[in-house]
Amino acid sequence: MPRGRLRIYLGAAPGVGKTYAMLCEGRRGQERGRDVVVGFVETHGRARTATLLEGMEIVPRRTLVYRGATFTELDVDAVIARRPKIALIDELAHTNVPGSRNVKRWEDIEEILDAGIDVISTVNIQHLESLNDVVQQITGIPQRETVPDEVVRRADQIELVDMSPEALRRRMAHGNVYAPEKVDAALSNYFRVGNLTALRELALLWAAGKVDEQLDRYRADHGIEGTWEARERVVVALTGGPEGDTLVRRAARIAARTTGADLLAVHVTNSDGLTGGDPANLARQRTLVESMGGTYHQVIGDDIPRALLDFARGVNATQLVLGASRRGRFAQIFSRGVGVETTAHSGSIDVHMITHEEAKKGRTRSQRSRAALTRKRRLIGWAVAVLGMPSLTAALSPFRDVISLPSEILFFLCLVIGVALIGGTGPAITAAVGGSLLLNWYFTPPIGEFTISDPQNLFALVVFVLVAVAVSWIVDLAARRTREAAHASADAEVLATLAGHMLRGDAALPSLLGRMRETFGLASVTLLERRPGTGSMPDDQTDPDAWRIIATTGGTPCTSPSAADTDVMIDENLVLAARGRLLAAADRRVLEAFAAEIAVALRQKRLQEEAEQARPLAEADRMRTALLAAVSHDLRTPLASAKAAVDSLRSTEIDWSPEDREELLATADESLGRLDRLVANLLDMSRLQAGVLGVALQPVALEEVVPRAIDDLGPLRERVDGDISIELPEIVADPALLERVLANLMANAVRYSPPGERVLITASRHREHVEIRVIDRGPGIPPEAHERVFMPFQRLGDRDSHAGVGLGLALSRGLVEAMGGTLAPDETPGGGLTMILTMPISSGAVTV
Repeated sequence: MPRGRLRIYLGAAPGVGKTYAMLCEGRRGQERGRDVVVGFVETHGRARTATLLEGMEIVPRRTLVYRGATFTELDVDAVIARRPKIALIDELAHTNVPGSRNVKRWEDIEEILDAGIDVISTVNIQHLESLNDVVQQITGIPQRETVPDEVVRRADQIELVDMSPEALRRRMAHGNVYAPEKVDAALSNYFRVGNLTALRELALLWAAGKVDEQLDRYRADHGIEGTWEARERVVVALTGGPEGDTLVRRAARIAARTTGADLLAVHVTNSDGLTGGDPANLARQRTLVESMGGTYHQVIGDDIPRALLDFARGVNATQLVLGASRRGRFAQIFSRGVGVETTAHSGSIDVHMITHEEAKKGRTRSQRSRAALTRKRRLIGWAVAVLGMPSLTAALSPFRDVISLPSEILFFLCLVIGVALIGGTGPAITAAVGGSLLLNWYFTPPIGEFTISDPQNLFALVVFVLVAVAVSWIVDLAARRTREAAHASADAEVLATLAGHMLRGDAALPSLLGRMRETFGLASVTLLERRPGTGSMPDDQTDPDAWRIIATTGGTPCTSPSAADTDVMIDENLVLAARGRLLAAADRRVLEAFAAEIAVALRQKRLQEEAEQARPLAEADRMRTALLAAVSHDLRTPLASAKAAVDSLRSTEIDWSPEDREELLATADESLGRLDRLVANLLDMSRLQAGVLGVALQPVALEEVVPRAIDDLGPLRERVDGDISIELPEIVADPALLERVLANLMANAVRYSPPGERVLITASRHREHVEIRVIDRGPGIPPEAHERVFMPFQRLGDRDSHAGVGLGLALSRGLVEAMGGTLAPDETPGGGLTMILTMPISSGAVTV
């Protein structure tokens, strides 16, 4: 029986319309005469979804009792017994009630598919196993119901149900997704615009990856080798030379011209695993590629043009970037070069030949040791060659009349091969020439003369010498390659360790210097920096006063570059000085890689130090700006009100009634009270700036602070509703400052809310923070003006020229940031403004 086909509707979040789309497809199937049943669909109380279920055949569910409660689940046996053509089964990642036959619903669906029944199901992107931790990091909510990615990828058809975050939030606000009492909480937590945007991007990227897999499978199944330009993919070929940086940047600019283009870098190594490029250059260029959003690849191939084109076609690349040849014109006469060969066979792939400063300068080869074999082996080889040939001659001379010349040549050839295996080319060639002379004198007629009467004997001696030379050359080459491979393997291991060292965050200078000292077996490694004002003269390399030690490890540090056994000039002012032994030229590449990483670590360290130094200055500047805003603006409002009331009372032209006098006195009293509180706050902030007023950060319970802040509003408190759960954790804040900020935010919210509308203050936990929301139903603020309201002299529409803004939003943000929190505006669903105050959760009292 053929297996059924699985179709999945994939969504970014609940409410995008997956179940609705599945039911619509089921109804279309019914209209086409197909047998469709509903195996399991959860409407979640959505009226439009429930309407689609009307008139459709629904397979009864199984009833299970667990811990005294009754649950219903998909009845797999009933669906299989009914044997429809298509079964609609919602929520692929659902976990079944304990006691069910399968733990997960996708396992139930596998049984139904095995029975030959087609299934249409739904799943959200956050339920994919591979994205579980990513979704938790974005939303702060762990997903306990997951489905293996492979189950979804095996689906015969995946359809993305997409909806913009704004549209989904409107659906939520209109009550089309959740019940009205759950809407505000959902919009304030999981269904925030940022969360929905990130989840939507995950869904689109995952679906795009699935489409790429399907395209690659189709091209493979149909034997299509040509490039299909479904997406721009730019491949840059790297040789490990210094021109690679230029090529990577040029390729990145080419890729940036097309939205969504991919950048891939590839390096081709020989089939023996040895790379002809500089590992330090390749490591740096790999970092450069990845910093530009690209990927680095390494492939093996002796035919470089073919390997490049095979890789480009394999990734469906549309453009290939190559560097202009570094070979001279004479070399190009005998070989067209990689660029010309690649272009000739590129087909539909566009090839870009990029000029660079290294073009036609000729190739540079690392100068390894010329001797492939050790000195001991070469000495033994010379000894065997010098002593072995006369000994063999003496041993064979008595049997001259018994053994034929070809046999004697074979004995000498065996000895020459032995010399080649032991000592390499030099001893072997010497043994071959000496052996041929000995054979000519002692064993080739006429005996005792350096002449050969039989031409065949001459041919045999020539072959003897050629074989000896060939064998010795092969042995020497194999030994050389073995040494190169061992050295390259050691270099690769060191570079891999260094890369892992940086990826793990172990970028501290002493750690890197210690790693370098251990790698090369040095006595000490020191990073020196030129002292400011000493210039850059050749003779200052020996002057200790011209240099200062940044970091060192090991024994006695070097105080100047000349005191080092090996030094690497990082730039004009930085030198890496090593003491202990001289390093070979072949080690320079790895040494320079260490130097580059150490320079990066030093730069990161100094940037962190500068950031730490700038942070207090930035905070002081923000507070000073807010303070000036309050002085210039907030003081004016209560002063003007109090002055107007007092001037009116002093006027002799008007006979005020007792009620009017009482009202004017109340106005003056209220204005002077506001002025007194404001001056106290400003004095506190001045003391804070002067460093004589501490911000007492301590664990604070919101259920204690919020009621006090509401009481501070006076008559306005009747228009504020508080919804603070006692289960919320304590936050770290200064209780007095937090109370002032909350009172100010609530007063602003009440001021701009329409008559009869109430202001709501809520709080909820989000990972390691608590968000306090002050929600009003006023006219709101356009998104482009959200940051402008925190600037001095800003009021909503400047409608009321006499109403101040309390401490001012600028000062409120300054106070919040001084306590380690953030203050940001957001739109209230249905209209209005929500001020979001985010504070860290307490782990103990702290005083700054």
